[in-house]
Amino acid sequence: MSVQRARQFRKNLTPPEARLWAALRSLRPLGYHFRRQVPLGPYYADFCCHKRCLVVEVDGQTHFVDGAPERDARRDAFIGAQGYKVLHVPNAEVLDNLDGVMRLILSIMESRRDGAQ
Repeated sequence: MSVQRARQFRKNLTPPEARLWAALRSLRPLGYHFRRQVPLGPYYADFCCHKRCLVVEVDGQTHFVDGAPERDARRDAFIGAQGYKVLHVPNAEVLDNLDGVMRLILSIMESRRDGAQ
């Protein structure tokens, strides 16, 4: 997958992804640097913090139909084998409970202080 494709993905965030991206960027002063639409092998992660080996996926309706759960499981297994933890967050959760989502992400980040666990 190309760098050009990753750039295109970055330009076309969904509203929940854009909302979470703004919140994740606010963590930079705490030393947590997330990137968006990060290529990991043949896949793209919505958001990734390499320092804490955490991938955050914002899941819309397409993640629940037509074989998507199986594809997501294969993708998660590949990313997990690279040492990353994958957190799936539904669109509605980002839109309705962003503070709770951010508390969960921070909790995971703190638990992974020394890298992948």
